[in-house]
Amino acid sequence: MGGTPRRGVRRHVAPALLAAGVAAAVWAGATLTAGRGPVAPTQEAKADVPWAMYGLDAAETHYSPLTQITTANVARLGLVWSAELDAFPGQIQGSPIVVDGTMYTTGPWSVVVAVDARTGKVKWRWDPQIPHPTFKTDARGLRTRLGPSLCCGPVNRGVAYHDGKVYVGTLDSRLVALDARTGRTVWSTQVMSKADDYSITSAPRIIKGKVITGSSGSEFGVRGFLAAYDAQTGKQVWRFWTVPGDPSLGFENAALERAAKTWNGAWWKYGGGGTPWDGMAYDPELDLLYIGTGNGSPWSRELRSPGGGDNLYLCSILAIRPDTGEYVWHYQTTPADNWDYASTQPIVLADLKIDGRVRKVLMQAPKNGFFYVLDRATGAFISAQPFTDVTWASGIDQKTGRPIETPEASYGTTGQRLSPGSDGAHSWHAMAWHPGAGLAYIPGQHTTGTFAWDPDFQHQMGRMNTGRPRNRPAPVDAATHPGGAAAPAAAAPATPTAPVRRGPQIVGAGGGQQQGAFLVAWDPLTQKERWRLTFAQPGITGGTLATAGNLLFHGSNDGTFSAYTADTGQRLWSVMLAPGFANPVTYTIGGVQYVTVATGRSGTQAPGRLYTFAVDARGTVPSMAPIPPPEDPSGINTAAAIQAEFDRVGLPDDPARTLVQQLCSGCHQPTVVTRMRQPEDGWRETIANMASRGMPGTPEQREQIIRYLARHRGPEGARPPAP
Repeated sequence: MGGTPRRGVRRHVAPALLAAGVAAAVWAGATLTAGRGPVAPTQEAKADVPWAMYGLDAAETHYSPLTQITTANVARLGLVWSAELDAFPGQIQGSPIVVDGTMYTTGPWSVVVAVDARTGKVKWRWDPQIPHPTFKTDARGLRTRLGPSLCCGPVNRGVAYHDGKVYVGTLDSRLVALDARTGRTVWSTQVMSKADDYSITSAPRIIKGKVITGSSGSEFGVRGFLAAYDAQTGKQVWRFWTVPGDPSLGFENAALERAAKTWNGAWWKYGGGGTPWDGMAYDPELDLLYIGTGNGSPWSRELRSPGGGDNLYLCSILAIRPDTGEYVWHYQTTPADNWDYASTQPIVLADLKIDGRVRKVLMQAPKNGFFYVLDRATGAFISAQPFTDVTWASGIDQKTGRPIETPEASYGTTGQRLSPGSDGAHSWHAMAWHPGAGLAYIPGQHTTGTFAWDPDFQHQMGRMNTGRPRNRPAPVDAATHPGGAAAPAAAAPATPTAPVRRGPQIVGAGGGQQQGAFLVAWDPLTQKERWRLTFAQPGITGGTLATAGNLLFHGSNDGTFSAYTADTGQRLWSVMLAPGFANPVTYTIGGVQYVTVATGRSGTQAPGRLYTFAVDARGTVPSMAPIPPPEDPSGINTAAAIQAEFDRVGLPDDPARTLVQQLCSGCHQPTVVTRMRQPEDGWRETIANMASRGMPGTPEQREQIIRYLARHRGPEGARPPAP
C-alpha cells in the first residue's frame, strides 16, 4: 500500500545543476546565474518557502510573494528535473504541495506520490487499491458493485499536510491519513458507504486541527455534504448536508428546515445533488469556512422539484463555522439550477476598496459564466458580470443579485442549445489573484450544449441520472431566439502571445460543447477584462499561478506551459510539455526558486509527469510519447473484459470496434459505451466532449467511432444510418 514505488520511476535531472555540485552549492543557499558560478543567497534564502496548502494560503489566492523569478529573467527558465508519476490511465489533476523539501501530489485513482522536491527522486507511492470496474454482472444478469461510480474519470486534485501527516480523499469515499515520511497509513475513515454512488475527488483542507472534505457524485443522484474529521484520530466532528433530506425523518438543523421550503415534490428520492466537490477558502479573522456547492440531480428542475422553488443550497456559496459546521450565510449563484451550473469552482478571498471603503470580499467565476464579488462577512451581493458568452441569462439583477433568465433557459422536453453548456465556462482549475495588479485570472472556455429533459426519466443506481433524454431532438440555436443574452463579444483568432479582444461568435455552432479556450485577466472592481488571450485548441486549459515577480504561469490545451506578464498578458517564456495541466506551484529550497507543474493524460497521450523549472537550469524535456501504464490490480479494462462486454451487447466485429476498445477504454469502462443508446448527433456530442478532455486519436478515427456507434448503439427501434 505504501513505502515503495510500484515500479521504477523515471527522472530527468538538469545535468548543469548536477555538474555544479547541487548538494554542496545550490541546495546550501546559492543561486546559479548564466555564465557564472553560485552567487550569494537571496533574501528568500534565509528560510525555505514552502507551498504547504492547496492554494498556498487559506484565501486560496494561488499567489506567491516570491520575487527571484521576474520578468527580467523568466526567459532563462530551464528544466531542473521531471518525474513520471507511474499513473494509471486518466487526467492528471493533482496540485502538488511542498513541505520540508518533499513534494506530495496525486494521480488518477487516488494514488499519492512523495517526491524529493530538489531532485525529483520518488520517496514513496501509496496506492489505495480501488477496484476499477464499477460493477460486475453474473450469468443471471445480476450486478454487484466493485468500485466507485465516476462522472468525469478517476481524478484526484491533491492532498493536505498537517503535523507530519498527508491527507487524501479517495474515489471509494475514504479519508486517509498517511505518514508523510514513509507513506504508511496512520488512519482511514469511511466517509460514506462504498456501496453508494459517492466519491471524493477534491483535495482536503486543514482548518484548526480538522480535516475538511467535500463529496462528489451529484450526477448519480446523491445528497451532497461537507464533513470535518479530527486530524489526529480520523473521528468525525461534524457533517453539513447541502440539501435537505426526507422531511418525514426530520431535519438536521434549522438551515436545512428553511431550505426544504424551497423544494417541491419528493426530491429526496432523487438525492438532490449539491455536492461540494472542489472550491473552499477560509478567513481566520472572521472564522468562516466558505464552500461552493454543486448542481442539482437530476439536472432538470421540472423533474427534481416540480412546482418550482430555488432548491437551496444547490449552486451556492455557503459560509460555515469550521468548529461546529454551523450555517452562517449563503448566496445562490444559480437559483433553481436547470443546467448543471455548479458553484464548486475556486473561491478566492481579497480585500478591495469599493466606494471609498475597504471591504472583505469573496470572488468566484462559476460554471454559469458570471464573475461574482460578494461581501464575505455577510454574503451580501456586490456585483456580477459575464466573462464569457452567456445565453441562459441576460444579466444579474443588481438589486436582488438574482439572474435574469432568458425565455429559452426553460428548455422543456423539446430542447434548447444554450451557453454555457454543461461543461461550464470555468472548471476546477485555479483562478489566481494578484493583489499588486488587482486582477483575477480565469482559465475559461466557450461552451454550448443542448438541454432537454426526459418525461420518462427513472432514477437508477450507478447511472448518470441527469434526466436528459437519450434520443435528443435536433438542437435549437439559442443565438437565433428572441430574448438571448447580450453576451460579451467572442474571441477573435489570435496567438496567445499578446492581449486580444473578442469579435462576434456564433453560439451553438458545431456538434460538441467546446467552442474555444481563453485566459482572461479580470478586474473585480470594474467587472471588466483587462486583457484576454485565446487559444487555437478548444477545451479546458490549466490552472494559473501569480507571483510578485509580475508573472503569471499557465498551461494551454495544446501542451504549452507559459509565463506572462501579470499586468499586460505579454508572453515571455514557454515550453512544450503535454496537454492536461493541473495547477502550477512555486517555492524555494536553499535560496533557489522553483516552478513545478503536473501535466499529462496518462494512458492516452503523454504520461503523467511532474516538471520543475528554475533559472539557468539546462535539463532536457523528456519525450511526450505515451508509456505503458502500470498493471491494473483489479483487472479492469483488459482486452478480454472489453471484448466480453462488447460481445454481450452484440457490437459486431469491425475496425471501428477496435478503435472504440483502444481509444475509449483507456479511461472508461466498456459499459460507458454499452449502457448508452443515442442517435448520431448524440454520439457526436459525446465524442466531441471526450476529445476535449483528452481522448486520443485522429478526427478521422473519431468519425469512424461516431458512425459505428450510431449504427449499432442508436435508439432502440430506430433505423440504423447507412454505413
